[in-house]
Amino acid sequence: MNALTSFADSAAVRTWLERLAASAVAAVHPASLLPDQLPAPPAGRTVVVGAGKAAAAMAQALEQAWQARDAEAALSGLVVTRYGHAEACRRIEVLEASHPMPDELGEQAAKRMLDAVRGLGEDDLVISLISGGGSALMALPAEGLTLRQKQTLSKELLRCGAPIREINTVRRHLSAIKGGRLAVAAHPARVVTYLISDVPGDDPTLIASGPTLPDDSTPADALAILDARGIEVPDSVRRHLVSDSSAPHRDDPGFARDETVVLARAADALEAAREQAERSGLEVRVLGDDLEGEARDLGRTQGLMALQARDERRERPLLMLSGGETSVTVRGDGRGGRNVEYLLGLFETLEGAEGVHALAIDSDGIDGSEDNAGAVIGPECWQRAQAARLSVADHLARNDAYSFFSTLDDLIVTGPTRTNVNDFRAILVLPRTV
Repeated sequence: MNALTSFADSAAVRTWLERLAASAVAAVHPASLLPDQLPAPPAGRTVVVGAGKAAAAMAQALEQAWQARDAEAALSGLVVTRYGHAEACRRIEVLEASHPMPDELGEQAAKRMLDAVRGLGEDDLVISLISGGGSALMALPAEGLTLRQKQTLSKELLRCGAPIREINTVRRHLSAIKGGRLAVAAHPARVVTYLISDVPGDDPTLIASGPTLPDDSTPADALAILDARGIEVPDSVRRHLVSDSSAPHRDDPGFARDETVVLARAADALEAAREQAERSGLEVRVLGDDLEGEARDLGRTQGLMALQARDERRERPLLMLSGGETSVTVRGDGRGGRNVEYLLGLFETLEGAEGVHALAIDSDGIDGSEDNAGAVIGPECWQRAQAARLSVADHLARNDAYSFFSTLDDLIVTGPTRTNVNDFRAILVLPRTV
């Protein structure tokens, strides 16, 4: 089939891009991934704990698979997810808390998880369900620290555009549950951790700050990050980071029988999109599944790549895919997440270039703290923006990409997807007609 028949006009292109993104997200949903990976029921109890935007969907998939094995009677536990991301479960309690800023409910959830795994025996099994967002959702401060201090430091790290590796390093060393402390509390029970990765590079210790995994970073690393970012560190936090030795070592017996399984990552979503596009006759270039950096700058860079690709002679449409997690340095008081800010940087570079369309979404369905997953653009958006007297430079200066694309009616709203492998970006370059 001629791939161009799917792209008769801008509306058809938009529909195609949104369906492509939906397929990519579906490929990393826990309902289809978790059941076949579960261990055999143990001789003793099975206690489920977990945190993240996909935690409730993971718990639901596990519970249904456990029921099919006639082992449900020995199943209990609790998971915490973001407000609005819950799923119905019978034996696993689903809690909701705040993200990206932690709140008291997340603190209470973390306390209850530690209580749930303490006192277990060698015949018991702890299943840990972890996905992106879990670090903010299980915010239990280390002894002597307060939730307000963690909230303030998290806010400052987010505002200055710190990458997730830095943010979670700080979070681990201010926590009573992260950095492997949850697994040590469960000892001597066996702990099996299932992960849906939202971090570039898919380092398991970074996903939700690794509550069941040993950590090779140090409190000094966390303090160095805060100081390098120019963030004011309270005296009590500084004393804690200078003297704390509570993090378990990699050879701690609490990890001896544990196992870790990465269920899904950004590369899996991109691969699903690549396969679908190639079946439709498109040429596909995957630019990377772990791209980081300032969102608007990546948009500008990929915009230049799209313009260069547009000028190449080709007979088939070209699809450029990428994933990862960009950052936004907050300078203004506008609304927006990193995916719409990426698109606004791309939009600025393209200036309505003929035949170039793009989509960017957060795979969890929420771009930042707004109600949209992302947005979609095409050549005609440039004319509509000019007609509406929208200034790209002004909206970028105010970090107000949400309002820009809302005015154009180009936001994509999916609602929570209950999975999370972070950004999904697609640029479609159609063959030139002349």
